[in-house]
Amino acid sequence: MCRMARPRKPLLSRERIVAAALGLVDSEGLTALSTRRLAAELGVSGPSLYNHFTTKDEILDAVADTVIAQVDVSMFEDGEDWRTALLEWGRSYRAALAAHPHIVPFLAQGPGRRPAGLRMADAVFGGMVKAGWPPAHATRIGALMRYYVAGSALGSFARGFVDDPSAYDPADYPHLGQAHLLAEHQERVDEGAFETGLRALVDGLALWHPETAR
Repeated sequence: MCRMARPRKPLLSRERIVAAALGLVDSEGLTALSTRRLAAELGVSGPSLYNHFTTKDEILDAVADTVIAQVDVSMFEDGEDWRTALLEWGRSYRAALAAHPHIVPFLAQGPGRRPAGLRMADAVFGGMVKAGWPPAHATRIGALMRYYVAGSALGSFARGFVDDPSAYDPADYPHLGQAHLLAEHQERVDEGAFETGLRALVDGLALWHPETAR
């Protein structure tokens, strides 16, 4: 019996295209992504991509949704206290975005028609309304959390300072004598700042909640 030879390369699929596109965006940024470049990365002809995606924006939508699908929203369905839910969601949300910072500007445009993005918005809004927040306030809470998390994932505060002590002359910057050490402790500084702001945000909402619930 004659057996068909296996293809030398894996068959093209949506999943393979999205994974390659995300890898390209992660390594080189949004501007590096084009259908021609993506096809070259996959070792296929450009037109073959259009069997799975009509436009580059459709590919970007799928990439963005893949990132958002990594965010845990189960806490809103598990009956957790709304404050705990917001804290846990905020941490999971930031972790997903911080792992793929180059896609954040595209994600900041909103969920559009992306399923994972819409599921996340639905879970957060539903959880806040169930906790007693009026719908308008529930919408604003989801929005402000997105602003905060996306902003924190766009870059590093600590890495914005050079590790050269001479850059911070005490005569010009009397309070920045230790600024050259910030980059060395980037993870602790940035994650600590995020956690401080997240807790302050949720604590502030908790003070407001009884008034708006009435």
